[in-house]
This record gives sequence, C-alpha cells and structure tokens, in this order.
Amino acid sequence: MRLARNPGTEFAGGDDHRGYTLTAPLTADGLLDEVTYARQKADCTVRRFQPDQEPVMGHLARRGKVWFFDYDPEGSADDEPVHRLGEHRFSVGEYVTVSDEDGRPLTYKVVEVQAAI
Repeated sequence: MRLARNPGTEFAGGDDHRGYTLTAPLTADGLLDEVTYARQKADCTVRRFQPDQEPVMGHLARRGKVWFFDYDPEGSADDEPVHRLGEHRFSVGEYVTVSDEDGRPLTYKVVEVQAAI
C-alpha cells in the first residue's frame, strides 16, 4: 500500500515512497481470512517504509473487531489502527485508512496484491 492523496495534510499529493507491505491471508474475494489469521498470527507481518528512515517491522494484530499494526507487543503506544480492515477488499486500486503514530488517519492505496509463496 502506498500513501494516497490526503488533502489538508502535507501529503495532499500522496507519496509513493511512504507505505506498508502487509503479509496476511486473504479469502478468494480479497477479504482478510479471519480463520486462517487466527491459526497463523505469527506469520502476519507488516513493514512500514518511508524516506530517510529504516523500515519498521511489526505484526498485524486484532482486539475484538479492531485491527491494527503492532510494532511493539509490550505496549500499545505505537499501535496503528486500521479503519474497518476486516471489511476492506484487497485488490489493486482499493483504499485503506491507517491511523499513524500520532492518531491521524491517512489513506493508502493498494498497489499490488500477490500470493505468498
């Protein structure tokens, strides 16, 4: 996912150099496969990347119906909630909203979906 246009922010034009790589099981229609996720949580990873910073590795996590990216399992201060992630279809051109470390919601565009090997 790459940072899409976010009017009213410093990313009004988007930024292809900021985004996330998410590894998670999907159903045939591109939704998160919650059953497989429950069995393979440790394999569900996220990599956040942005210019001038080393990539940050974390995991896809869930509390109830709330999905988030978790970079430190010992605390929640760094968690990045993902708006209605369980309802999003992962296909090229779709959008996902992630709240950054400051709690600001930013929109990202799905630019690639591929099967894990």
